[in-house]
Amino acid sequence: MEFLDLINKRHSIREYSEEPVSIEILNKLVEWAKLAPSSRNKKPCDFIVVTEKEMLSKLSQSKAAGSQMLKNAGGAIVVTGDSSKSDVWIEDCSIAMTYLHLAAVDLGLGSCWIQIRNRKTADNSDSEKYIKELFGLKENTEVLAVLSLGKIKS
Repeated sequence: MEFLDLINKRHSIREYSEEPVSIEILNKLVEWAKLAPSSRNKKPCDFIVVTEKEMLSKLSQSKAAGSQMLKNAGGAIVVTGDSSKSDVWIEDCSIAMTYLHLAAVDLGLGSCWIQIRNRKTADNSDSEKYIKELFGLKENTEVLAVLSLGKIKS
């Protein structure tokens, strides 16, 4: 698929079929996201692949609104950045997230960017803190967003 076709075809998908996304495909997406450019090639981004239904359900509660589709997703990728590696980790991780989105389209998958940074859960807790605790992340690991992924529901 041509690059401009990918851009035109990409849009947020919030409903997925019940078919899981294979770990091989999710890992391939992460490989491609790691090819994204970063400031001074510091590569502050890291990715957490999630396939377990229980964890997807917990992730679906990470925001007051806009994350519920994770409960029925075929998989997800949490995009994090190491703030001790780069002061522009937000920009670097955003570029990597865009790569994930476009690669998902190329593979025929639906996806949706779920913003976590500066967002709140239903009980008004910090969404980023919720995810950090869920995965036991280090202090300098910041959570930018989660990408929900799945086969497009027909």
